[in-house]
Amino acid sequence: MSDRTPVTMYFDPSCPWAWLTSRWLLEVERVRPVDVSFRVMSLGVLNENKEIPESYREVIKETWGPVRVAIAAELKYGPEVLGRLYTELGNRIHLARAGRGRDVMIDALRAAGLDESLVAAADSTEYDQRLRESHEAGMRPVGEDVGTPVVHVPGPDGSVVAFFGPVVTPAPTGEAAGRLWDGVLLVAGTDGFFELKRTRDREPSFV
Repeated sequence: MSDRTPVTMYFDPSCPWAWLTSRWLLEVERVRPVDVSFRVMSLGVLNENKEIPESYREVIKETWGPVRVAIAAELKYGPEVLGRLYTELGNRIHLARAGRGRDVMIDALRAAGLDESLVAAADSTEYDQRLRESHEAGMRPVGEDVGTPVVHVPGPDGSVVAFFGPVVTPAPTGEAAGRLWDGVLLVAGTDGFFELKRTRDREPSFV
């Protein structure tokens, strides 16, 4: 039996805070006995029935393409491809600030070694039911009053410990990443613990 802990992060490629959390988790994987995998959730699904500013709703419309493409890739190749596709999408969306257009998605698919024709999913509702199922699987253990990312980790009794975040910038590296993981796991695994929060005073930093 493996003594490594499986950790699953649910992401929307468009969220900069989720991107930072994902880079932190990959650092944690280097310094703690965890194996990180990725699944898809959706800002579009999360916000479709909420009262949000019209300007944000317009932004949300642009997020459907990348999550649909990610789900199409998962169905074609299996969930193990999501990590590298997410990295390629995030490098372009967040680091290069190249947007979320068709060319960006094609370039990311190509760099991830995946079929470029999957970009057709971006403008189709064909995969939306599977997308909603993936989103629901991520949200079910944590509740609806959170955003992306959501992280799942097995608890001591085998049940799922799920939490939103952490929201942090820049992403800690090395042992600092490990210490944050230790603390997050401690509070998230405490029965009855719900929230620890303060006002954000800076924008996401990817440096």
